[in-house]
Amino acid sequence: MPNVIKNELNPREKQPSVNEGLYRIIKRNASKDYDISYVHHIIFWSIYFIFNTLRWSHIHNDLLYSIKTNLIGFPIHIALSYFNVYYLMPKYVYNKKYFTYAMFVLGSLSIMLLVKFNLTYYFVSTNVMPEAIEVVDSLTLNYAITTMLGELYVVSFVTAIKITADWLRETNKLHDLEKRQLTTELKFLRSQISPHFFFNTLNNIYSLTLEKSDKAPEVVLKLSELMRYLLYASNKPKQDLKKEIDCIQNYIDLERIRFDDSLVVNMNISGNLENKKISPMMLITFIENCFKHGANQSLGKMYINVNIMIEDDVLLFKVSNTIPKKRKKDKPSSKNGGIGLSNVKKRLELAYAKNDYDLQIYEKDNVFHVELKIKV
Repeated sequence: MPNVIKNELNPREKQPSVNEGLYRIIKRNASKDYDISYVHHIIFWSIYFIFNTLRWSHIHNDLLYSIKTNLIGFPIHIALSYFNVYYLMPKYVYNKKYFTYAMFVLGSLSIMLLVKFNLTYYFVSTNVMPEAIEVVDSLTLNYAITTMLGELYVVSFVTAIKITADWLRETNKLHDLEKRQLTTELKFLRSQISPHFFFNTLNNIYSLTLEKSDKAPEVVLKLSELMRYLLYASNKPKQDLKKEIDCIQNYIDLERIRFDDSLVVNMNISGNLENKKISPMMLITFIENCFKHGANQSLGKMYINVNIMIEDDVLLFKVSNTIPKKRKKDKPSSKNGGIGLSNVKKRLELAYAKNDYDLQIYEKDNVFHVELKIKV
């Protein structure tokens, strides 16, 4: 067996599965994007501490007092905030136990109030609320309301950050999942095209080997080139237009062997193909459809015309085939042209924006026409 064929029959030795690589990338990105690490926590609370210390030092005109009160207050801020976002909310809010959640929050704020009052009173100043008009040296209602609202503000601020980060992370995961599903669907639709190549070509090879024809080696090599394109090129989102056209040419050459003089194929190519990209296995589907629903069902002379024109960054692809007389008599024509054209329509919707392509399929004067205008 030639080396070129041996190499193609072992694709896994050359490159890893695209699905596996895609999964690793998605998993890695989804796990890291919008994650809040311990470094973020340290940076946030450090900035907040400095800001709050400077703010209250300006209000009290006493930097040392502000530092002391914030050293007492910030451990309480942090404990309440983390207790809320990592325990109370997951356990009660997410389970719709709102009343229980409210009671726990109220209880936590009450405990915080007692702790903060006593720490401030015994370690900083007996006047626990110097911003007030009168000296506050006892646990008054005004002090309780002001302190609890202040703590509730901090907890709400931290909770809002956590909820936003969680939402962004879940949204990112959802987008990654949608991309993976689209990629998987595209690969599935491409795989539905592949069996027709092999089925028809293997039949050709079988017939030629029985006849001991000299054409058999040529057919095997062309099949190898098709397999190369299917196994490697079609795994990429976009492929060189020239390679897609080479694939079409190989396919037509293989079919010509089977039909001999009963089939006339005219193929015209114009324009610059360099640096032009297209979704792989897109154009070949239309060619395959001509043989499957045209030449294969015909008992007489059949004509297939393929015109490929490049104008700037736009590909004008036109293919037409005569409609078999047998099909016209026995069953009505189908505008969709079978599962192949249905698949390619779906692939166009998934791979291109609506304004990037235009597909027209119609019958006129006993000829089936496909016209595709697509950005390349």
